[in-house]
Amino acid sequence: MNDDIDRELPMAVADALRDREETVAVAESCTGGLIGAALTAIPGATDYFDTGLTTYAYDSKRRHLGVSREHLDEHGAVSEPVAREMARGVRDTTDVTWGVATTGVAGPTGGSEETPVGTVFVAVAYAGPWGSESSYATVERIEFDGDRAEVRAKTVDRALELLLAEVDAR
Repeated sequence: MNDDIDRELPMAVADALRDREETVAVAESCTGGLIGAALTAIPGATDYFDTGLTTYAYDSKRRHLGVSREHLDEHGAVSEPVAREMARGVRDTTDVTWGVATTGVAGPTGGSEETPVGTVFVAVAYAGPWGSESSYATVERIEFDGDRAEVRAKTVDRALELLLAEVDAR
């Protein structure tokens, strides 16, 4: 990835977060830091971007995000429960308003019948004010076509779209 990043979508996210004085942290597996790169390509990203973690291995998901061994064993890393825990984990360990997480099979190998190459889970977690009981996390499963680079690029775009939709909905 270089600095020739399309800035339209990341700029919309940046503007929405700045307008609300909210912050975001990302936990990336299949995207390997590309969401953080897109968000920090915008000048002044320190206004809204806190942390980017690339938690590719099972142990890093457990160690840095608190993803449970049980969910990893039962569902595998590319699953709804793990994506949800990743988003909540990065949100809570970094104390930000929004946590975003991606986990998937970018290919060209690693897929299965249940989770073919191109399967991605994107999660967004919101931290509501204490006592408001408004905190939540949402997860979307997507199956993208394309090679590894295309799956990763589409995942970045979808993660930013989902984050922007959630921010705008609040």
